[in-house]
Amino acid sequence: MSAKILRVGTEREALPMGETINVTLAPDTLRAVRESVEAGEYTSVDALLDEAVHALQRQRRENAEQLDLIRARIRRSLDDPRPPLSLEEVEARMEALFAQTRDERRRA
Repeated sequence: MSAKILRVGTEREALPMGETINVTLAPDTLRAVRESVEAGEYTSVDALLDEAVHALQRQRRENAEQLDLIRARIRRSLDDPRPPLSLEEVEARMEALFAQTRDERRRA
């Protein structure tokens, strides 16, 4: 099954008419698209796809930002001049944090 997209963009963004493309969707995806449009969740298939692409782009940006944060933390850890902790030291610190959290929750 395929869905023909008449234009890319939506009225709310005042984008110029896009080009006409043909998109082949899996039957369950096409059914979900049609149901969403028919239910009035979107004014058209192109409006739904426009929002889906924007959501995908937003998610990719957020994922890239998270990955940058993780890489920065790893870099800081690797660059930390302090000696690494032994497994026993890590376990002791974690147990102390857990105990502190338990105590704070009991007092709350």
